Amino acid sequence: MRISIASDHAGFEQKQQLAEYLESKGCGVLDRGPDSDARVDYPDFAALVANDVADGSADLGVLVCGTGIGMAIAANKVHGIRAANIVREDFAALAREHNDANVITLSGRFVTFEENCKILDAFLSTPFGDGRHADRVDKIMALEA
Repeated sequence: MRISIASDHAGFEQKQQLAEYLESKGCGVLDRGPDSDARVDYPDFAALVANDVADGSADLGVLVCGTGIGMAIAANKVHGIRAANIVREDFAALAREHNDANVITLSGRFVTFEENCKILDAFLSTPFGDGRHADRVDKIMALEA
């Protein structure tokens, strides 16, 4: 599985750790930056990851900022993206199973690295439930038209 990952300055430290964690689990990681914790604008990095997922360069995306909220808002502006801001492991599984979320946004300030690893594990290991959920996801995606 190929994962595109990025952060802003607030999520930089965890982005670095999460990229290593994903690699240790056998994922291919496309690190879209930044390369330091110097101040940056999160929409720039959200767009890079969202576009990687939208064009098929990556299977899924991971974004980390202070709360994850801004990254989710920005990523969801890219056609084809279903980004979910997740702070709990069970919500990560539900975002994949019910909503076919293809980008997860995480908090680098309010959620520990250990908890974000559990959240990522749930996100990556849960398949889309299809069935009744597929019709709902289709309706969500039709809103982009």
